[in-house]
Amino acid sequence: MPESQYRARQVGAKTQEVVAYDHDESLPGKPLHILIPGGLVALASLAVIIFVAYLTWYKGELDQGTGLILVALLAPFYVGGVFLFSYGYELYNIPRALRLTAIIVFFTLAAVVIVAVLFFVLASGRGLPESSSSSKRKSSGSAKVQSRGTPSSGGLGIPNIGPLVVLGGSGRTHTREVTREVVKEVEVPVAPRSVDCPFCGRSYVPTDENYACPACGAATPKELIEESEEPKDR
Repeated sequence: MPESQYRARQVGAKTQEVVAYDHDESLPGKPLHILIPGGLVALASLAVIIFVAYLTWYKGELDQGTGLILVALLAPFYVGGVFLFSYGYELYNIPRALRLTAIIVFFTLAAVVIVAVLFFVLASGRGLPESSSSSKRKSSGSAKVQSRGTPSSGGLGIPNIGPLVVLGGSGRTHTREVTREVVKEVEVPVAPRSVDCPFCGRSYVPTDENYACPACGAATPKELIEESEEPKDR
């Protein structure tokens, strides 16, 4: 039986060689008749194994014991399908077919494990590194303003402490307190002043005498009433 002239990794040339061998009536055997069914069995078994693992370890719809049993039952079909594929691909060379089978099964298992781990990590959202941009924004040197007020005491001119300004720099923080005084004018009642009666010259306080001169009894003129009630500084 003729031996293949190409290595397994030379896929293009190797495939053409297998097809040419299968179509050559003078050569014994038909490698495509075992290569194609073996490949289909391997792919179908692998798909079912992945589906069972998905239902068992991700969805939780199957018990782990049941899942392991199903995977163990499907594994021989997958390995057998890979061997049939490799046996036809290597033109009935059993040692090379066994080596190719071991390589395919190993890399398939490694790829499935890697994909499963990444899928579970990304689906659960755990283990992802936290973005450093948020921490940089938190530690930036932008100015922060915090309001801090003092209770008022009836608005009698007590100074009001304004906002506290925190200036963040590179490594040091300087705090500066801005003080703002609020002066509120308070109206104090003014005691009425005495006026002189324009008729008899008697001095008296209009509000105390019911707006009439106590000496002559004349009514206090309006302008004198206003003068008595006006503050002294006006």
